Amino acid sequence: MNAPVDFSALKTRQQGAWASGDYAVIGTTLQIVGEQLAEACDLRCDERVLDVAAGNGNATLAAARRGCLVTSTDYVNSLLERGAERARAERLNVQFQVADVEALPFADGSFDAVLSTFGVMFAPDQRRAAAEMARVCRPGGRIGLANWTPDSLVGRMFKVLGRHLPPPAGVSPPSLWGVEPHVADLFGDRAAGLQVTPRHFNFRYRSAAHFVEVFRDWYGPVHKAFAALPAEQAQTLERELIELLESLNRAGAASLVVPSEYLEIVITVR
Repeated sequence: MNAPVDFSALKTRQQGAWASGDYAVIGTTLQIVGEQLAEACDLRCDERVLDVAAGNGNATLAAARRGCLVTSTDYVNSLLERGAERARAERLNVQFQVADVEALPFADGSFDAVLSTFGVMFAPDQRRAAAEMARVCRPGGRIGLANWTPDSLVGRMFKVLGRHLPPPAGVSPPSLWGVEPHVADLFGDRAAGLQVTPRHFNFRYRSAAHFVEVFRDWYGPVHKAFAALPAEQAQTLERELIELLESLNRAGAASLVVPSEYLEIVITVR
């Protein structure tokens, strides 16, 4: 019989990974995704919006720019500090609060919209995270998600990482949040409607080697993976990532442009 997953211990390790490096260096390049998601959710002035697993605040800022009353949450305080810096620079009034998407400290139906861009998908207990997002969103409100698909660059990158550092047994891969039937199953009868739009984000770097350098320095899971591997295995990981990137590059030898598919999902809460 399989042993139950220790979600608490796993989450502690995840927090350490995401707190390492500086995700904001990567996150700021993804801002267009938050803007598109805010439009897909048709956010209105003075609506109450919660951003969960907010990172450095792409969806947070997009909602605040549309006049929403935004609460930005993450379980890594240093990421919220990066979001707060950005909000102050734009004179945006946003509330920042450390919170775990699997145990949100808000009353039922507190928000008109709940958002997450490439965030909630990394919560280890997927069903609990989905249930919490639905719980705090009012009936008729919207849950807006941007999730990498299994065939996206990020989905494939994590498969490469998994060959060197196998993921915990019994935990569903984050990229399942980029599979429509799986998301429909997670929310079940809490969803009155589900609108899914496939989109692509273009990663733009000087070269495959430049991409790996940036992610190794700043993107928590990749940063931790390289730090955990002996030198020879780390070199193999670097080579495999470069091969993956070069196989997907549409810019030729002079640069790197890699489209990465994600699903833009808007759920109407029952």
